[in-house]
Amino acid sequence: MFRFRDGGTAERILSEIKRLNVDCKLMHVCGTHQDTMVRFGLEELLKDVGVEIRQGPGCPVCVTTSSEIAAGITLARSGKTVCVFGDMMKVPTTIGSLSDAKADGADVRIVYSIEDAVSAASSSEKDVVFMAVGFETTSPTTAVPLSKGVPKNFSVYSCHRIVPPALEAIFEMGEIKVDGFIQPGHVSVITGLGIFEPFSARYGMPQVVAGFEPLDLLMASYMLAKQIKEGRAEVENEYSRLVRRDGNPKARELLAKTFVTADRAWRGFPVIRESALDLRREYEMHDASKVHEDILVNVPEVEDEPEGCRCGEVLRGLIRSEECPMFGTACDPNRPMGPCMVSHEGNCNIAFRFSGGR
Repeated sequence: MFRFRDGGTAERILSEIKRLNVDCKLMHVCGTHQDTMVRFGLEELLKDVGVEIRQGPGCPVCVTTSSEIAAGITLARSGKTVCVFGDMMKVPTTIGSLSDAKADGADVRIVYSIEDAVSAASSSEKDVVFMAVGFETTSPTTAVPLSKGVPKNFSVYSCHRIVPPALEAIFEMGEIKVDGFIQPGHVSVITGLGIFEPFSARYGMPQVVAGFEPLDLLMASYMLAKQIKEGRAEVENEYSRLVRRDGNPKARELLAKTFVTADRAWRGFPVIRESALDLRREYEMHDASKVHEDILVNVPEVEDEPEGCRCGEVLRGLIRSEECPMFGTACDPNRPMGPCMVSHEGNCNIAFRFSGGR
């Protein structure tokens, strides 16, 4: 078991949660939060004081659908240079993965930022497509080079999502009873707190924006337990050292100028209204869905998940990774059946890394 540098503080927080005597189920929507929870054994510590925590759809790669990945594979196999983040490479579909396409000779490149993809376009005559994945945290980084100007042969295939509509879907689907939400700190740095307030008003949902250290998550759990005990439903900010109420106004303005919201399915979910970010019409000359429409109409139909994979249920918080019969047997990081085992922010990958597949 991990030993806190400030064990006294951790023990005091856990003691205070226990004193509140509130049995509750919380959800977070952040892969980094899940990593901290599992890496430092917080799940067990909190469960001992009456707090159960589930991960929701907090992994951007995981919620990207198989059809979107198939679009990237189709673009690559048609002769386009496709630039992706490393976590996207091994996500399986029924037509293979981007890694398979690369092995077959397609020009698929791992990049660490959109600037790497822009540089690839600047030094090539080929069409370069950047598959943009991420929530409000990373979408501003996609917007920046577009606002400054990019080469004619560069385009973006936007798989960006935004968090609030997915939370709305969880509430409306009613599959899982959640007593409070730990909201993602890095998203909130951009958006501020206002995007979460409607959930407290409409659903009576206590919420706390949290940082990523073990003590952050313990404190957020205490703050939620206290709200539940007192019958309050507010948006509180545990991560006040970085998150401001209005977030980052410049980043929000840039997002509004670059993107429009669009309806789109998420892995494990039906189509969620206004949950994705498409490029505005002003940028359609760099919108891969428009520039390469003739190729994308030929994307083959693919199954969302292979038979036996329960990644969708994991993303909705219905089961833990270890409850999937494929976990650690037919499915592991070397032979992933779904993106939850591929991405380092995926629940299955995190569980496998810190449990040894048990």
